[in-house]
Amino acid sequence: MCPTGAITGNPVCIDLGKCTFCGECAFRFPEKISFTGDYKLSANVRERLVVKEGDEEGISVEPAKVRKVVRSLFGRSLKLRQVSAGGDNSCELELNACNNVQFDMSRFGIDFVASPRHADGVVITGPITANMAGPLEICYNAVPDPKIVILVGTDAISGGIFADSPALDRDFLTKYPVDLYVPGNPAHPLTFINGVLDMLKKQ
Repeated sequence: MCPTGAITGNPVCIDLGKCTFCGECAFRFPEKISFTGDYKLSANVRERLVVKEGDEEGISVEPAKVRKVVRSLFGRSLKLRQVSAGGDNSCELELNACNNVQFDMSRFGIDFVASPRHADGVVITGPITANMAGPLEICYNAVPDPKIVILVGTDAISGGIFADSPALDRDFLTKYPVDLYVPGNPAHPLTFINGVLDMLKKQ
């Protein structure tokens, strides 16, 4: 039923890092699965995106797992370079909306910049195709140290429906640490903004 294999049983679990949020599972099994309007879905530990049956804890950023350098250096100002690594532009559109008058992310000192030389980290969208693996690494290496990596959207986190495609090259994720996972297909602007603020502890 699930196109990405996000659902497992005994107990029922749904991996929001793989979920496309199509809602078909909730339609077929309303007594087991339901989706809410909660936008606080970001986590800094990949396993936290797996929601288990009966789990009331919810998804959150674990403060103890946030690198100290992230909060000490980027707590007041964070500049990010967004890299579309083979995405469908849905997450890119939502990230663009983060700076409109409704969400106004820049009021928190968080902005997207055009050059990785001016950035504190990279925001990756898309499943990371083989053609984009090289440019992504070039961009990452151009960002001054220390730097952060944020994965936005199902495709970036797990590969999504393209996870088994031979056209992907996701070796980047085995070489460099990821600081924040923002699930969604696409991710909502509030999910991204809230996740970054939780990471920086700027509520």
